[in-house]
Amino acid sequence: MLAAACAYPAQARYGSAFPPATVAGIAARPASFPARVPGYAGQVARTASPPDTVRPFAPRGGAAGAPTVIRDSVLVADSVLVADSMVAGGAGIEPGGGIRLASSAAGPDVVFAAPEGVAAAAAEGRAVAPAPTWDLEVEANAERKRVSYFVDIFTGRLKEPFQKALGRQAAFSSLIEARLRGAGLPLDLTYLALVESYYDPHAYSRAAAVGMWQFMAKTARDVGLRVDWWVDERRDPVRATEGAVRFLGSLNDAYGSTFLAAAAYNGGPGRVSRGLAQYAKRLEGIEGEDRFFALSDTRFLRAETRDYIPKIIAAALVAKQPDRYGLVVDSLPAFAFDSVLVGGGTPMAAVAAGALMAVDSVRDLNPHLLRGMVPEGGSMWVRVSVGATDGFAERLAALDSTDLVAVTRVKSKTGESMASIARKHGMTSKQLGWYNPKAVRLKSGNLAAGQVILVPSKAVVSAARDVPNPAIERYPRRARSTTPARPATKPAATAKPPVR
Repeated sequence: MLAAACAYPAQARYGSAFPPATVAGIAARPASFPARVPGYAGQVARTASPPDTVRPFAPRGGAAGAPTVIRDSVLVADSVLVADSMVAGGAGIEPGGGIRLASSAAGPDVVFAAPEGVAAAAAEGRAVAPAPTWDLEVEANAERKRVSYFVDIFTGRLKEPFQKALGRQAAFSSLIEARLRGAGLPLDLTYLALVESYYDPHAYSRAAAVGMWQFMAKTARDVGLRVDWWVDERRDPVRATEGAVRFLGSLNDAYGSTFLAAAAYNGGPGRVSRGLAQYAKRLEGIEGEDRFFALSDTRFLRAETRDYIPKIIAAALVAKQPDRYGLVVDSLPAFAFDSVLVGGGTPMAAVAAGALMAVDSVRDLNPHLLRGMVPEGGSMWVRVSVGATDGFAERLAALDSTDLVAVTRVKSKTGESMASIARKHGMTSKQLGWYNPKAVRLKSGNLAAGQVILVPSKAVVSAARDVPNPAIERYPRRARSTTPARPATKPAATAKPPVR
């Protein structure tokens, strides 16, 4: 957290010397301290009023450092200086940065504590990172007990996976923020996806919630996503984000509170609405985002939902200040793409060949295509690398005709099973089952004779995803994964670390 109180052996006063003073770092923000201003303890200078120029602290006997120029500053409640623009020796200090002021026996003069590291940054000629800002009520609730608890979790026990999540955030932040901005929602709602899935398009839970935004199948369909055996748009970062923003927008309109909307996203609108109705008298006079915390205090909401907003706040605090919390973020490249219109039944391997891409790269851009092919039927837009559309149609048309066939059809014979047909074609019965979900089996386990069985090519199988049935509403406890398993392998059993 922020530094504890510290004392400096000597200080330089603007125009004259004065006795040493104690500078208070902000360990626990007092109620009078503006919520948007971070507290620091660092270099010190003294002046009779917020000046145009003050000189930073220099050790006794040493020369004073380069002037710290403060512009557009304002003294708040006789104890806090807020500066919209500050520079120290040419290096920028965070816009909107703030300082806690200390008193001394020397009189009503002001003590200025600049952010730590400013002098070093100035000496090295580098800028200091801008102070974070939030468009949710993050700082106003930063000192809540459960928020602090989850900050400690994200920077302690779950530090490594949280760092990886922030790396994935870099890939998806632009597309998420663009959709939130277009809907007039706070951009910091992106941290809802961090809390839900660590920005993993393939995350899924025991409750069969899938994707970055953790949609149940029914809810996903309700917000316009396609969820069936062949396509699961809950795994598509673009389509799932669009669905989540639509859902959050409707909830925000219904409750007039972003925190209540997020709580309803997690726990269901019905429960939140019933709670607001049941405790209406207790909530009288409570406005804005405080209504969530007041409802939470009644314990009507489930524990998971009561903790949901503190998790989002904690995630926002840490994610925007990774250096402060000792996190190292290895950012992934942005999720960028062009699209090509491809006919139904086209293998993803053929798309990759036409786009001069690796098959895995096409899979990564199209995580919603589950079976290694464009579903049979109408044409579909498929994502390819930026710039790969030039010449795509010509290269696709030039492929051998066999490379453009995703499945062949055979009729089952008496005594045949999925396993026997699969062996003939060099695959497992499970892989063959991915393409024949409605195959009719007899009590013996054999197939009913005369059925049309789709047999995928090896290239199609290799590009398919080993995922649970999208129609399942609750998985068995053992079937839980956040990473797509390769065909013919056991599905991964790991999930994003639970935060409790």
